[in-house]
Amino acid sequence: MTLKKIVLHLSLLIATFFTTTVAGVAWLNLDPFDLYNFTAGLPYSFSILFILTCHEFGHYFAARYHGVDATLPFFIPTPSLPGFLNFGTFGAVIRTQSAVPSKKVMFDIGVAGPIAGFIATLIILIYGFTHLPGKEFILKIHPDYFKIPDQGIGLAFGHSLLYDFLAISLPNNSNDFIPPMSEMYHYPFLCTGWFGLFVTAMNLIPVGQLDGGHISYAMFGERHKMVSNIAFGIIFVVGAAGFLPVIGIDSSFGWTGWIFWTLILFFFIKLYHPPVEDETALDPSRTIIGWFAFGILLVSFTPSPFTL
Repeated sequence: MTLKKIVLHLSLLIATFFTTTVAGVAWLNLDPFDLYNFTAGLPYSFSILFILTCHEFGHYFAARYHGVDATLPFFIPTPSLPGFLNFGTFGAVIRTQSAVPSKKVMFDIGVAGPIAGFIATLIILIYGFTHLPGKEFILKIHPDYFKIPDQGIGLAFGHSLLYDFLAISLPNNSNDFIPPMSEMYHYPFLCTGWFGLFVTAMNLIPVGQLDGGHISYAMFGERHKMVSNIAFGIIFVVGAAGFLPVIGIDSSFGWTGWIFWTLILFFFIKLYHPPVEDETALDPSRTIIGWFAFGILLVSFTPSPFTL
């Protein structure tokens, strides 16, 4: 690897560290442009970078194990913009630079990232739910919260099966204040853990060259086209449901952002996976791992991730 490429990767990482730290400060309702608040955003930035790094290096090490040339992760920073939801990053990507020779290798590379990222997300969420701060934490942000609840910006994050299960089962003390979805984004480990589930689910949708598309193609061969069509249709319907309030139907189901995601899938990622040279079917152990990955999708998916 050339020095120029190393500098590029490090620069993107440093920039993403900065933008995620600023985002972490903003989620605490502190002034992100006050340098004295910078350290308050570190738990958020370290957590979200840990999840993204585990995900991308899962892909990277699987590729290198099979002799496929791959880049180091390109982290994608995003600045804080007034009026926009901001996690400080659009994620990270790696690029394979040599051909993937077989379904087995394609599967291993595709599945390693989501599973590694999922494990990292679980670690963050388990820590977050077992180390909930006292009620004084939310009172620093909303001093009259318990007198006048729901004083946030009218934003609520959506539910997933796994997040809700952990919220019910993990807190150590029955007196712990478990923040509602309209306040949990102030809690850095819960916020980044939720983000990790959301991003993992998006990547595991079995379409095109998403991670889920790699897995689906390796598992089902040509039948992956039918799986892709069904998955695309479901995402489109869930996205269309987000427009129901616009036409006067009271509904909190769906999210219009899924329509934007379907456009990206259709025009850029494409619906169908390109073939590989060796299409030998997967062995049973890999097939089981593949079904486990799609199980992660089911428990992590949030039909209505953001409600304003």
